[in-house]
Amino acid sequence: MENSKQNIVLRDSTSTSPWQEASWGGGNQPIGVGHQAGKLYDCLVIGAGITGITTALLLQRAGLSCVIAEARQAGFGTTGGTSAHLNTFFDATYPEVESDFGEQAAKLLAAGGKQAMGMIEGFVKELNIDCDFEFKSAWLYAENEKESKQLQKILEAAQRAGIAVESAEENLVPVPFDSVIRFKGQGQFHPLKYINGLLAEFLKLGGVLLENTRIRESSFEDGVFAAKSDADMILTRKMVYATHIPPGINLMSLRNAPYRSYVLGLKLKDGNYPDGLAYDMQEPYHYFRTHVIDEQSYLIVGGEDHKTGHDDPEATFQRLKDYAGRYYAVESVVYQWSAQYYVPVDGLPYVGQLPGAAEGTYVATGFNGNGMMFGTLSAKIISDLVLDKENEYASLFRPSRMKPVAGFTEFVKENADVAWHFIADRFSSSHLQALTDLKPGEGKLVDFEGKKLAIYKDDAGKVTALNPTCTHAGCTVQFNAAEQSWDCPCHGGRFDVSGKVLTGPPTIDLETVIISYDKQP
Repeated sequence: MENSKQNIVLRDSTSTSPWQEASWGGGNQPIGVGHQAGKLYDCLVIGAGITGITTALLLQRAGLSCVIAEARQAGFGTTGGTSAHLNTFFDATYPEVESDFGEQAAKLLAAGGKQAMGMIEGFVKELNIDCDFEFKSAWLYAENEKESKQLQKILEAAQRAGIAVESAEENLVPVPFDSVIRFKGQGQFHPLKYINGLLAEFLKLGGVLLENTRIRESSFEDGVFAAKSDADMILTRKMVYATHIPPGINLMSLRNAPYRSYVLGLKLKDGNYPDGLAYDMQEPYHYFRTHVIDEQSYLIVGGEDHKTGHDDPEATFQRLKDYAGRYYAVESVVYQWSAQYYVPVDGLPYVGQLPGAAEGTYVATGFNGNGMMFGTLSAKIISDLVLDKENEYASLFRPSRMKPVAGFTEFVKENADVAWHFIADRFSSSHLQALTDLKPGEGKLVDFEGKKLAIYKDDAGKVTALNPTCTHAGCTVQFNAAEQSWDCPCHGGRFDVSGKVLTGPPTIDLETVIISYDKQP
């Protein structure tokens, strides 16, 4: 893989996305300025991705005092790994939403998508954010008769919902097709440049960003939350989890399944870069677009999604490379990366008051593959809830909903899978290779002196041994060779090779296991 760029912003993976070259430039105000120990804030936002930053900015603009606590750095998680498509049609299609929630809900969803797009466009113009924001058309194509019947339903339902879409005669990408439709008014941008612009405004208004501040636990008493990090305690009246799944075992853990999506940034030999967005209807599906960085065009090809910890990432990347190579003259793979998202059981996000938590605890999760749009819309919903304002989308996305028709089958399937990992991973009788067979850069689960261990050997030959039990809910982590991490197959927690938490819901590192030197390879 070709990539000689320097000054890369950190992300939750050893692989690099093209967005990571946009260094944080939050004006002249250093991170953490304005924070006062013991101060009672109006709102604590946990997580500095697009959801958290947009929420905090809206509240700060409304006159509230806000602090953002980010476990690593701004954009460290999915925002730094998105493929940065902006759509008013979603992974939960309009026919599905009509069937599960009703025609009015589909129209409301379409209106929400338009509002999110308008918010992004508005911030870009108002704050003069140089983030490569562009409106583009998007093509969705079917490759066989069965898919064409589904596509026709999508066309009709999207039009009923108020989306600008029409049948097309030609496909944007050189993939043979049976039928195709074209959505107008879609878009794309550079996600880290965008959130950096929002952050600069947030800090300018007196907001506080605390990076490298992982909230380990919180309590609630007399209307005040006390959120504890390793170095501080933050007091606040309201608390927002913009972290995908909140820490601990809660309803959101059971209603969302973690998935990873894989993306390539390719140089082409012939310059045949598509001017727009394109999507197929396969399962898992693929998507295309072009982005220009430092005057160089890159074909962004993504897809091959699978549930976290349930497939071989190296093989997945290879399948994606093979797929792209069938249709494009690839000169080189400059970038390859993946990012995590959560699939809700009934198709729509969960945004609002966290069920079972103290009043004033908000969550936004279950965005499927539409995180930039739903993250933006969620910020508007949650900021309105904090400010006691009516929001037309709050009821549709409320986290306490449970629709048996829409979600029950997926709910049972996903959580049966979680239960399988609790048992099968812990008590498997299969014997893995011994420590001495471990290759540099390789990680494995092994039985060692009667215990199951997660072991990793670095390039210098040093072996790190960890307790492979995820500190969130007790599942057994799996090694991701492509991105050098330990991934939890149940709820999507991710740890680096030394056991440090990369992304939640776990907040506690994997336990280090000491192996005596005479037993090391």
